[in-house]
Amino acid sequence: MTPTGPLAGRTVVVTRPRAQAAPLAEAIAAAGGKPLIFPLLEIGPPASQEALNLAVRELTDYQLAVFISPNAVDYALPAILQQGPWPSTMRPAAVGPGTVKALAAYGVQGCVVPAGPFDSEALLALPELASEEVNGQRVAIFRGDGGRELLADTLRARGARVDCIPCYARREPGQGYETLLAAWSAGALDALTISSSEALRYLHDGLDATGLTFLAATPLFVPHARIAASARQLGLTKVIETPPADDGLISGLLAYNWSA
Repeated sequence: MTPTGPLAGRTVVVTRPRAQAAPLAEAIAAAGGKPLIFPLLEIGPPASQEALNLAVRELTDYQLAVFISPNAVDYALPAILQQGPWPSTMRPAAVGPGTVKALAAYGVQGCVVPAGPFDSEALLALPELASEEVNGQRVAIFRGDGGRELLADTLRARGARVDCIPCYARREPGQGYETLLAAWSAGALDALTISSSEALRYLHDGLDATGLTFLAATPLFVPHARIAASARQLGLTKVIETPPADDGLISGLLAYNWSA
């Protein structure tokens, strides 16, 4: 049966880590498109669990716990809850709704979260993280290894004692790009979705000259202004910034003028 729907005949690359790719891939398929799952990041445990283990032992000393992503929740919460219930004196905070949903799956409610955009800047703008609220508090930031320091630096400037706790690691999968190059060469790759500036850099740095030519000519759908800026810094011009998360990416794909 020939697929029908607004994305019929379109192959869209889903570059999220494999464990997180299914919802967007299913939404693309439901709209008649063909999802091509090609993870650009691999998520795994950090090189050392020492920081997480120490934070768990001192958990009741924290007044605020910030989770940067659903990955941070999935790698930190089992260790946290193994030592007992979520401390009633520690308020959870999240950068976006996906992280709130991940926390809720572990029974953690009452999360501080921005209404949008979903980034550190928006979280820092909330009254719950103002200087008069966090001054003197101890704050745990559960995140991947590396990453931006804006959140930690700003909270420290507001008087908080901040511990950054790497609870997962992001790595390049180490795969070749033959699958993408073959699809491009066959005229069977219509768009890419990119949810991370880091993933975009891996893609750009891993492609040869032919691949970079294909990339420059392919619509690139990204759910955040920071990723769009990174793409343009790499010289890419067919960049479509969408609303946040998978829902935003699929809405951008559905609204795109494919005949332009």
